[in-house]
Amino acid sequence: MAYIGNKPANKAIVASDLDPAVITGQTALAVAPADTDEFLISDAGTLKRIDASLIGGGGKLLQAVTAEDGTTRSTTSTSFATGSNTLSVDITPAATSSKIFVVCHTPVQNTGSTENAMFSIFRDSTNLGDSSSGLAVIMPNVYTNITMTFLDSPSSTSQLTYQVYMKGTDGNTAKVSSNGPHAVITAFEIGA
Repeated sequence: MAYIGNKPANKAIVASDLDPAVITGQTALAVAPADTDEFLISDAGTLKRIDASLIGGGGKLLQAVTAEDGTTRSTTSTSFATGSNTLSVDITPAATSSKIFVVCHTPVQNTGSTENAMFSIFRDSTNLGDSSSGLAVIMPNVYTNITMTFLDSPSSTSQLTYQVYMKGTDGNTAKVSSNGPHAVITAFEIGA
């Protein structure tokens, strides 16, 4: 390359050589970046800016709602019926891309001597478990604790209700929050 006059000397650029109007890296960010903060990245050798909101990975916990019930509830219904109006949570997702992780822990009982009892979590009127057996099946004459979990993708920003449902078969009695210990249901909204 031709020069007019003397060739410039090789010298490393330091922060003091840069005008404060350009990015210097002299000021540290003391908190997490806001969604509107920008970063510079190299896209196949071309320097581009990108908002922090596009860099952050998914999986942020956006909200959590919980409810509990300490009263024994029972049914002899052979179709899934509301386990407890109290063992129910309402959640309104912030985005259609959000997932809802639902977890319920409850003492349960099946007073039948020959048939199973089934338990499930419903989103509004939709059974999140198997349509016939739900998320948990308890054998005859059993008193135990169960934990049901489900990662739901409702694709909605409307209010959703998650609730425990249960049923017996052939006349046996299914119970939640059986014999007094509290049953708990919690729904977590997870950002995409």
